[in-house]
Amino acid sequence: MSFDVVTMGRVSVDVYPHQAGVPLEDVETFGKYLGGSPTNVAVAAARYGRRAAVITRTGDDPFGRFVRKALRGYGVDDRYVTAVPGLPTPLAFCEIFPPDDFPLYFYRYPKAPDLEIRPHELDMEAIRGARILWATVTGLSQEPSREATLTALAGHPGQTVIDLDYRPMLWNDPGEAPHWAARALEQAKVAVGNLDECAVAVGEREPRAAARAILDRGPELAIVKMGPDGVLAATARETVRVPPVEVDVVNGLGAGDAFGGALCHGLLSGWDLRRLVEFAGAAGAIVASRIACSDAMPAQDEVEALLKETG
Repeated sequence: MSFDVVTMGRVSVDVYPHQAGVPLEDVETFGKYLGGSPTNVAVAAARYGRRAAVITRTGDDPFGRFVRKALRGYGVDDRYVTAVPGLPTPLAFCEIFPPDDFPLYFYRYPKAPDLEIRPHELDMEAIRGARILWATVTGLSQEPSREATLTALAGHPGQTVIDLDYRPMLWNDPGEAPHWAARALEQAKVAVGNLDECAVAVGEREPRAAARAILDRGPELAIVKMGPDGVLAATARETVRVPPVEVDVVNGLGAGDAFGGALCHGLLSGWDLRRLVEFAGAAGAIVASRIACSDAMPAQDEVEALLKETG
């Protein structure tokens, strides 16, 4: 089987409060959801009918079994999800203070099993055969995941996407992140990140300067997410700036992953740059208006309806 999208890297079980605006210590009930940025991207791509798989690792525990069951339920191939004995499946807790404060608490100790992805265990035939390979900067934070991520990117002949996804608390030495992000950018055709992530990866926060700096490092398409100011996307020949889709924000944490899955769908569909970014932005807005991440990923008709309504 060949895949439209293969993602690799972080996975977690997201434990989100049912009560918004309440400190975590006072929350009484929680929901359990599949999480982790590249995992959510695969789920989002599958919602558009794309053949998706994720390369990751879990603990050999009930939460690991939940991850695989949830992936299958969302239509994502889980054959490359393997267990690491002795390491627990990561958990991620959040607090919900709409519209723009969503503190995250990662439980990835003593080491996250998704950082134990090893180069020699990669199915390089499947990776090379995928139409899109999606990897993240977080996957570069520790070995052996770092080498595996760079090996996969270098071995993919087609559309490679590097998500500049940066969580400083997941690095032993956050000062190493710019170096390894630069290495990944050399192997990527597309790079996507927010202003803070661009500052880490290329040393620029101003959107146009950040896009130019990304393109100078090798990618053919740079996408800079500007939060309430929308999205800027640039190639060597074209620059598009798209305003945000206004929604009542419930939980902004999954919006970037919804954007990513929609981006993959648009790239595979051959859409022009403006259509691509408008669709991805609307997908992200829909998820921001919902509490969960993976559970909230929209289908194409939902995104098209929102674009029609707000257009």
